[in-house]
Amino acid sequence: MTPDPQDVTPDPQDVNPDVEGVNPDPQGANPDARGPVPADDDLTTIRVAQFLPHPPAKVWRALTEPELLAQWQMPGSENFRLEVGHRYTLTAVPRPNTNFSGTVDVRVLAYEPQRMLSGRWADANARRSADWTITWTLEQEGRGTRLFLVHEGFDPDDPTQMMARKIMDGGWRSHVMRSLGNALDRM
Repeated sequence: MTPDPQDVTPDPQDVNPDVEGVNPDPQGANPDARGPVPADDDLTTIRVAQFLPHPPAKVWRALTEPELLAQWQMPGSENFRLEVGHRYTLTAVPRPNTNFSGTVDVRVLAYEPQRMLSGRWADANARRSADWTITWTLEQEGRGTRLFLVHEGFDPDDPTQMMARKIMDGGWRSHVMRSLGNALDRM
């Protein structure tokens, strides 16, 4: 017997992790269930999906050409080379509340031209716990590009890592994506 399609409840495993869910408690009985909740509650990872009204080839250039990276990413990005194993250093403002020294050692891990770029980001201070993988994935969407960022490696049991995750999640979504969009508009 085939179930009636109107009676089928979607399996939670089928939920798209890039889409925000709805408030599971719209009546407000649970004070912890306010407003939209992220469908992805993996505390080890930040996921961002951003539409950019530019073709993938142009977005790829902004992600991989040093002179363009320097327009929107941290200082030091001008030393990037699209070469697996290449290492360079990024600098930012130190954040003692997250145990971030302000210096990031980056190593290019993998890439697929005009599709994916992955790198390891580690705090240059070896005593710090930051050791992350940052992966950009590009998908053509109409005349533009859907850019996906996955920032993995946070330790949910480390309060400073959770503070770093909170700060970086906001930074990726607002400052970085806006800066990248502005750089693309100037190209």
